[in-house]
Amino acid sequence: MRINFHGAARNVTGSKHLITLENGTQILLDCGMYQGMGEDTDKLNEHFGFNPAEVNYLILSHAHIDHSGLIPRLVAQGFKGEVFCTAATMDLARILLMDSANIQQKDCEFSNKRRERKGMPLLKPLYTEDDAIECLRQFRIVKYNTVHQISDDIQFLLTDVGHIIGSSAVHLSITENGKTTRITYSGDVGRYGDLILKSPENFPQSDYIFLESTYGDSLHDDAEPAEELLKEIIHQTCILRGGKVIIPAFSVGRTQEILYSLNHLEERGVLPDVRYYVDSPLSIKATDVVRSHPENFNKHVQDVMLHDDDPFSFKNLTFIQDVSESKALNTQHDPCVIISASGMAEAGRVKHHIRNNIGDEKNTILMVGYCEPNSLGGRLMAGYTTVSIYGEEYNVKAEVRSIRSMSAHGDYDDLLQFISCQDPSKVKKLFIIHGEYDVQQNFKEKIIAKGYASVEIPEVHQEYILD
Repeated sequence: MRINFHGAARNVTGSKHLITLENGTQILLDCGMYQGMGEDTDKLNEHFGFNPAEVNYLILSHAHIDHSGLIPRLVAQGFKGEVFCTAATMDLARILLMDSANIQQKDCEFSNKRRERKGMPLLKPLYTEDDAIECLRQFRIVKYNTVHQISDDIQFLLTDVGHIIGSSAVHLSITENGKTTRITYSGDVGRYGDLILKSPENFPQSDYIFLESTYGDSLHDDAEPAEELLKEIIHQTCILRGGKVIIPAFSVGRTQEILYSLNHLEERGVLPDVRYYVDSPLSIKATDVVRSHPENFNKHVQDVMLHDDDPFSFKNLTFIQDVSESKALNTQHDPCVIISASGMAEAGRVKHHIRNNIGDEKNTILMVGYCEPNSLGGRLMAGYTTVSIYGEEYNVKAEVRSIRSMSAHGDYDDLLQFISCQDPSKVKKLFIIHGEYDVQQNFKEKIIAKGYASVEIPEVHQEYILD
């Protein structure tokens, strides 16, 4: 059999890993959208690097758009097979994919007004809401830690990795010519001791491991100081300067973590007394999905829920659905906190909030997760003094802060702990994926030091033969 890495190879988004057996059967692990790759983003998302109609099965590790976002396009271009995932992943994918289609259409309409005035070619969305609805018909729910046979020679199980609700590592067992090969794909690995979710589970011995490396050269701070820093930033911006805190946050995972931390600050009686807004219909829906899967919560959160039935709500919190209410936030001058998607500030309402508030030094733009270097969030974190938003240049006068420890991705200690259940001498090859190349090179040395003899960092579309 062979493996081709068609995305998240020496970069962090666009996860697509295609296994092809000798008999031609193809298994796709995730089908994610590239994000934050600057002018190359659209081009990368338009071409898979393989023929969707030839893929037999898709196993989805979790619902984040950089892992699921091109499934509607895959189906529209001929994929007829089943999409296997956990129940929570399906619930999240339903809302995320519909939202992705809607955002693409609206962003195209917004950009096309300018392009039409300049006589430039008009843009088209990658897929429509109808495409998103159609692909969901092919989803099939799989339970954690249950072996699922998809053909005579192929079976797999999913284990919890604590990244977001429903996230999983995929463990394949494939038999060819009387020989069984065991493959583990990590998906995105969460943190041990996460604020909300259970820690990643141990998994069976594998012959080949595909391991993410988003924070492969970093160590996160403890979660508790992150909560204190969040309080401090809100106090300095809103209370002392009378400004707004704009928080670009992924709708799934990060938004709920922020709400949980703010709820905890209220319980302690130290939450700054200002208005808080979640301005993202998707984030509202995602929070409802998270609430509906308490089986994924760790014991601490389950204990909290014994006396607080909604750990994601607190006083002065408003969830905004209507577009007119969202626009009104940009004309009101009262200090407030606005939490809005997307996390990399590349699309959605948060991009408009940044555009309207970036020029005022009273305000703070608070980044709370990983951003591709070329994304708007990445450029802000890198200290750019001017940034382009919807084709226009803006001076960065607002303060830009970040809380790195608010991450759903494990750091290198978490990643090394994740693979510590393996006997390195039995792993034929470990592939480092889903990370920036310089980070992966540093992480490779750490993995080799743990006894893994063969470690590869594949390039995009690169093919390997698995013995």
